[in-house]
Amino acid sequence: MRKSATSTIQKWGNSLAVRIPTAVARSANFSEGQEVELSVDEIGITIRPVGRRALTLSEKLALFDPDKHGGEVMAASRVGAKVM
Repeated sequence: MRKSATSTIQKWGNSLAVRIPTAVARSANFSEGQEVELSVDEIGITIRPVGRRALTLSEKLALFDPDKHGGEVMAASRVGAKVM
């Protein structure tokens, strides 16, 4: 789902700044401290992440291969010398 929002350009020191609302940042997979590239195009500015972006949980789960990673085994009965 594509998110959008309206914001106001504000002064920040000698620069101008725009706050990115949380819903828009999450939708773009942006996080605090992430490096981004700003480029000027015909109608404004484009903000893109630098390097590879972090995968979402659903993307990580889609890449998971149980045969390769093995997974965990849960014991069906008591294991070890101690009995509770």
